[in-house]
Amino acid sequence: MLEGMSFDEIINRCVNSILEFAFHLAIAVLVFYIGRFIIRKIYHIIASIFIRRKLDQSLATFVLSLVNIALYFILVITVVGILGLETSSFLALFASAGVAVGLALSGTLQNFAGGVLILLLKPYKIGDYIEAQGYAGTVKEIQIFSTIINTTDNKQIIIPNGGLSTSSVNNYSKEPYRRVDWTVSIAYGDDYDVAKKGILDILLSDPRVIKKYLDEIDDQAPDESLMEQDLENSDFDSKTEQEVEKSEEKAQAKSWLGHLKDKKNVGNAIKRPIENLHKDALAMLPKIDRAPFVALGNLNTSSVDLTVRAWTRSEHYWGVFFTMNERFYKELPPLGINFPFPQLDVHMNRTDQPS
Repeated sequence: MLEGMSFDEIINRCVNSILEFAFHLAIAVLVFYIGRFIIRKIYHIIASIFIRRKLDQSLATFVLSLVNIALYFILVITVVGILGLETSSFLALFASAGVAVGLALSGTLQNFAGGVLILLLKPYKIGDYIEAQGYAGTVKEIQIFSTIINTTDNKQIIIPNGGLSTSSVNNYSKEPYRRVDWTVSIAYGDDYDVAKKGILDILLSDPRVIKKYLDEIDDQAPDESLMEQDLENSDFDSKTEQEVEKSEEKAQAKSWLGHLKDKKNVGNAIKRPIENLHKDALAMLPKIDRAPFVALGNLNTSSVDLTVRAWTRSEHYWGVFFTMNERFYKELPPLGINFPFPQLDVHMNRTDQPS
């Protein structure tokens, strides 16, 4: 290219190339800083929306990180194009590297995709008691690649999210109410009606057991220990909500996004009638009888098995289960009810010895 050019022309071309590159470099630097400023503003806008919507913290952190990485990648590609470099080869290099990494980390990417699905669909949350992959425990952390649960004997189990997102998960904490089942065996010859009435009286005397309908449990008076615990929890929740409201008000006053507050109020005004309609629709549905249930379930070889069922709140499940087992054992025998156990009757025939 330089053949046949004089020294002055070569110097002029070099100077022009340097000036042109310096001009593109200055524009690229300017675009980079402006883009970084815009990315930060977008990041804060999305974070403010997540805070106002009270989005789950783990999901909010993941989405913000993903958005941040994607925006910076677009910014880098833009700056590279301004500098005059070929972006197609740059993108092809990233694509090939992504394919290689994807093949090498196929299992990890499956767990990553499973973590994304769990964070978005929320089949369980932190604090729920779940059973999956042969393990049962309370969810302690939901990470991108795995979920950490603590068993009842305080063992920490790390389960990959890939299997959790594609297999069945039994979430015991999802529903507010659960049914407790017992099998009470009585002896043949005992009065079935007396046993049934005694079991029903025991169940109905416990305030944690639902008497008729699910919504009646809120009107029943719990015991003192449960009442004190509920009061402590309500005080904590009210303080927490007040602190959150104060922090949100301060953030809205300082933030230049204060105009979004009006949009949020409009959204709440639209959402509130919809919630009221939903409650009215639920109130119109027929109520299902959840009263304690006792029936003759099975005529076993050495016992008459009674099927006993009762409904209670999920947090009272094990308390009701063990308490009723103890009360059945203590209060049914005075009513003439006997608990059978496996036994064998041996009859010996006496024969005369030959002389």
